[in-house]
Amino acid sequence: MSNVLEHYHFLHEIPELGFQEFKTSAYIADQLESAGIKVTRGINNTTGMVAEIDSGVPGPVLALRADMDALGHIIDGVACARHTCGHDGHSSVVLTAAQELMKEGAIKKGRLKLLFQPAEELGAGALAMIEGGALEDVEMILGFHVRPLEECHVGQATPAVIYSACSTLEATIKGAPAHAARPHLGVNALDAAVQAVQAVNAIHLPPGLTWSVKATRFLCDAGVTNSVPDEARVVWDLRSQENAPMAVLKEKVTLAIQHSVAALGATADVVVLKEMPAAEIHEEATAVIRAAIVDVLGEAGLLDTKTTPGSEDFFYYPVKNPQVKAGFWGLGTNLVPGLHHPEMRFELSSLEIGVKIFKAAVVRVLG
Repeated sequence: MSNVLEHYHFLHEIPELGFQEFKTSAYIADQLESAGIKVTRGINNTTGMVAEIDSGVPGPVLALRADMDALGHIIDGVACARHTCGHDGHSSVVLTAAQELMKEGAIKKGRLKLLFQPAEELGAGALAMIEGGALEDVEMILGFHVRPLEECHVGQATPAVIYSACSTLEATIKGAPAHAARPHLGVNALDAAVQAVQAVNAIHLPPGLTWSVKATRFLCDAGVTNSVPDEARVVWDLRSQENAPMAVLKEKVTLAIQHSVAALGATADVVVLKEMPAAEIHEEATAVIRAAIVDVLGEAGLLDTKTTPGSEDFFYYPVKNPQVKAGFWGLGTNLVPGLHHPEMRFELSSLEIGVKIFKAAVVRVLG
């Protein structure tokens, strides 16, 4: 057995939020260096790092990417970080695969780069790595994600996961304060915010498109219960299977918010908190992954491509670097009750399969 579970258990117990993965990145870097792998820490002045195995023989440059950050939750009224998206598993798999490939001398040509990326959940980690030059010489990049039970069982894998575009919009709605006994002297920001939520809910895009928009946060408090509140903040989550409709959806949502609150005499400042592009996947990279899955699991373990309304900042890599061939696969893990659920859990034995599939993919390109 490999060290993947040892790595996983260590990382699982030290969850850290985006751009705060100090202990996580230090552990991964130390483990890589102890295996004789060159590591460059602090990419773009973040917790991100790039490791490299150079065969010394001319050939392609292949990158494997793992995300490191945990999610923030409020559990029993206490804010905390918790690994509820499986990034500890992702890092453990790529770390273990790198150690084993180095030990086995499996890289016969070209170079293998290992990107350990911060802040995927913030939608900013991949951009930080790109700006730090992590992809400058990469020709192909492969990433993966543990999948929920309803998509993929242990012993199965999908060679491509088609993610959706995602945008998070926040509106700061301004009214005017007044005593609750004289509401006509003010503008109730709470009423305006409710109006905005209803207006956004009335938006329609062509029915042939796959999209959604919903309010996910509503904050409004005058500090007392007998005053009209003059400010409210509302956050909306927008999803689209394609990038072009997302631009239309963002415009429609912004106008719906601004016009609906204006009808009550309020104003709204709408900003984009974060966004991630829809998937851009290259068939050549997918073919490598497909073959690697069959190498490890046989034809019976190979599933069709999966489409998800979830989003991944991994796809900034090919969007910002169109010359890079990107592949992103899904590992069956029997994950329940769902990604981002506070009690998310999965079959840890699946991580060993993930290591083998990544190694098989690397050997096909660089072996």
